[in-house]
Amino acid sequence: MRQAQHSLTIKTKGQGLYEFTPDARAFLRATNMRMGQLTIFCRHTSASLLIQENADPAVVDDLKTFFSRIAPEGRGLYVHDAEGPDDMPAHIRAALTQTSLTLPFADGDLSLGTWQGVYLFEHRRAAHRREIVLHALGE
Repeated sequence: MRQAQHSLTIKTKGQGLYEFTPDARAFLRATNMRMGQLTIFCRHTSASLLIQENADPAVVDDLKTFFSRIAPEGRGLYVHDAEGPDDMPAHIRAALTQTSLTLPFADGDLSLGTWQGVYLFEHRRAAHRREIVLHALGE
């Protein structure tokens, strides 16, 4: 068994989904591991990770709309609003999704389905630099 780790910075332009599947695959190729697991961890509480369809952009739009309905923004809706009206809704959206993913890989590549991609889900309106930790364990 071997391990490898790498940090990836994703620059966001505000709320939305940012696919980084090619970056995760490039890291995995660089490890020369053939089989194992890749753990992906988001080091933030107002952004999260998703595995989602990457073929139809309407999926991304619908996800953003859905999350805006279940965790709406607005002054006076939440006690925690120190960083603005999108502060607590961002934390709620992150709590409802995932900050860590574990993906199997075989033959040196992620075992994703045909239409699956790995995304950072930015929940804040302002641009951010988000750090993602990639950790491979395998052989």
